[in-house]
Amino acid sequence: MKSILVPVEEHVLMHSVLETALHLARALDGYLEGMAITPNLPPYIASDLAIGDISFLDPEVRRQQAEASRRGFESFMKARGVPRSEAGSSGLCFSWCGGDLAEDDFVGHYGRAFDITVLGRPSDQPDHPRLPTVEAALFESGRPVLLVPPGPAATLGTTVVIAWNRSTETARTVALAMPLLAKAQRVVVIDFEDWGVSGPSPQDLSRTLAHNGLPAETRTVPNPHGHTGEAILSAAVSLGCDLLVKGAYTQSRLRQFIFGGATSHILSNTTIPVLMAH
Repeated sequence: MKSILVPVEEHVLMHSVLETALHLARALDGYLEGMAITPNLPPYIASDLAIGDISFLDPEVRRQQAEASRRGFESFMKARGVPRSEAGSSGLCFSWCGGDLAEDDFVGHYGRAFDITVLGRPSDQPDHPRLPTVEAALFESGRPVLLVPPGPAATLGTTVVIAWNRSTETARTVALAMPLLAKAQRVVVIDFEDWGVSGPSPQDLSRTLAHNGLPAETRTVPNPHGHTGEAILSAAVSLGCDLLVKGAYTQSRLRQFIFGGATSHILSNTTIPVLMAH
C-alpha cells in the first residue's frame, strides 16, 4: 500500500485529509499524488445558457482552481520536508497529477492505478467533502478508500477494529487492509448479535489473521437493534481505535438512502479514520 491518491478540493477538511494521507505515507514509506477535483458536470448543464452563474464552466476559472489546488498541495508537502518524486524515486515522496480539474468519475477511474485513495468524511453542507467523490472512489476504483474525519488523528492504525459482518465486501476490505493490519499493535474483530449475513465467524477470521502473523482479539457486541452504524462507532471508540476497517454498502445504496444503514451512518458521522472498500 505504497501508492496513495489524494484528491484535492477546497473544503474545511482538506488539512485533515492531507495530514492523514501524509501519516499513512510515512508509515508505509509511500508515494503521494495529488489531483484537483470538481463535481461531475451533467451534460444538460453545459448546454443550458440560462442557468445563472456559469463561471465554473469558464476554462480560465477552472485553470485557476486547479492551480490553486496544486500550490496548496505542494506547499503542504514541502513545508513538511516531503521530497518531490523524480525518475526512479522510491520511498516517501510526492507528485501532482497535472492538467484541468478532474471530475468525480475520473477519481474513480484513475484510482485504479493506486493502492488507496484518501478522502474527507462527506457531508451535504457547503464547503465540505462531497459524497459523490467518495462513492466514485468506492465503486469505480476497485481499491480501498481511507475516510478522514474532521481533525487529523494523532495516530493511525495503532489499534485497528474490524467490523465483521461476514460479507464479501468486508472480506475484500480486510484483505486490502493487510499492510496496515501488519503494522498495528492491536487488532480487534467485532461482530454483533443477529447482524450481518451468513458466513465465517469472527473467530474464523481471527484464526486466518493469526496464520498471517497477526494475532487478533474477538468481541461480540449485543444486538444494535437497527442502529448498527452507531454501535460500530461506539464500540470502536471504546476500544481506543484509531482505524476502523469496514466493507461498504453490504445493503444497496438505494435501501440505505431510504431506510438508513451502517455504511451511511459511518460515512456521515465517524470521528475516527475508516478504511472502506466495496
